Amino acid sequence: MDYLIGIDVGTSGTKSVLMDQTGRVVKSCTREYPMSQPYNGWAEQDPEDWWRAAAETLREISEETDNIAGIGLSGQMHGLVMLDETGNVLRPAILWCDQRTVPQCETITRRVGKQQLTAITANPALPGFTASKILWVKEHEPECWRRCRHILLPKDYIRYRLTGLFATDVSDAGGMQLLDIGKRQWSQEILSALDISPHLLGQVYESPEITGFVTREAGKATGLTPGIPVAAGAGDNASSAVGLGVVRTGQAFTTIGTSGVVYAHTDQMEIDPQGRLHTFCCAVPGKWHVMGVTQAAGLSLQWFRNQFCQKETELAKEQGIDPYVLMDREAEQSPPGSNGLYYLPYLMGERTPHLDSNARGVFFGLSAMHTKKDLIRSVLEGVAFSLRDCLELLQGLEIRPAQMLVCGGGAVSPLWRSILADIFALPLTAASPQQGAALGAAILAGVGANIYPSVEQACHQLLQPGTVTDCQHPEQYQSRYQMYQALYPALKSTFLLAAQLLQ
Repeated sequence: MDYLIGIDVGTSGTKSVLMDQTGRVVKSCTREYPMSQPYNGWAEQDPEDWWRAAAETLREISEETDNIAGIGLSGQMHGLVMLDETGNVLRPAILWCDQRTVPQCETITRRVGKQQLTAITANPALPGFTASKILWVKEHEPECWRRCRHILLPKDYIRYRLTGLFATDVSDAGGMQLLDIGKRQWSQEILSALDISPHLLGQVYESPEITGFVTREAGKATGLTPGIPVAAGAGDNASSAVGLGVVRTGQAFTTIGTSGVVYAHTDQMEIDPQGRLHTFCCAVPGKWHVMGVTQAAGLSLQWFRNQFCQKETELAKEQGIDPYVLMDREAEQSPPGSNGLYYLPYLMGERTPHLDSNARGVFFGLSAMHTKKDLIRSVLEGVAFSLRDCLELLQGLEIRPAQMLVCGGGAVSPLWRSILADIFALPLTAASPQQGAALGAAILAGVGANIYPSVEQACHQLLQPGTVTDCQHPEQYQSRYQMYQALYPALKSTFLLAAQLLQ
């Protein structure tokens, strides 16, 4: 039997899975690594940490078999990786959640023109995208820019280490704001306007296409047999869509990972004229997806755990369980609405729907009656409200999903799924823990290796529906959602003032 490998280069860790051709995950392995925030609003990682994690996880899962037919790649989008002429990393990668590049976004808009930028890239200039990061380096680190010979995205750095080749796929490239989304190729107009040489960028492929083969050197580091084909893969959300089977119009999913996403597949390119939703090429050749993003979904709960739940963390270690299980038990003791407490999950600024890098996290309505139980539940509810903002905008484009799946680390929580179902006023189908970006990458590798005839047929053949969480009490959250929506407009000018005071 042939086996396939999927690698997902995430923000908190890299996960590799070994899947047989029936879709069964034989083994998976994850290695974590840190994120550096040297200044307020900055976020960086060392690409060598990604490679070390990938090599270790590949070595562990490849012990199961030598009969590997293909490898697929997925990863966090938008991150800027810069290499010199010998392939060495020049500086820490600037990540998707980094907010330092607001002035560079203004430069991009001025040089290209707001309407033309949206017409070509389907999105306005945002700090999260790669193009503004490139301009920041050009302006602030000219020596680094002078030495730069290759620009890669996170998963594509792993491709380079595996194959020695520089390449990317249409879904991940779309998040760089250098791709013509309609034509699915680099935009010479954008590159010329920003004075970025196309020679710095890798060749663009459709997600299932084979881009190269594992080298002998990579084989020594990973335990893989040299010569295994490596498919183009996809950005994490596009790859997750494949792993969940969201590959046809009418299908959608919500993920609660480090960031939160509401993602809908579309056969036609749909663009939000205000740029609050993102439109990218998806992993199905010739198709697109539209999605909204909240920057700090699972990150909000992780931050709260790290800062205020030492007791739960220690007790969980003694009991051999996840601290989030104990936090859920506490949150269940707080009623819907968290006793009037609201949380705005803007720890890293916000994309959808506000496009505001100055926005910051807020607990609103805090009083002496509130306990940790209320605080935890308000975080769960605040993230869910933010994700509903995304769903509302999709519906405004007449994209009304008939099917909503939910995935990501946060979706493991039955309480969080229940809160989300009520706030969405939709039943949710939970993916199995094995489904997601790494599995989607493995499926794409299988299409590239001709094990499956197409992405759509592979998903239909391999994937089964999961547990359904019904919408039980949506009325409990309708007025609370309206209150949540009123908070950002009331605080917008204050966010800006606070940012100016930090300068």
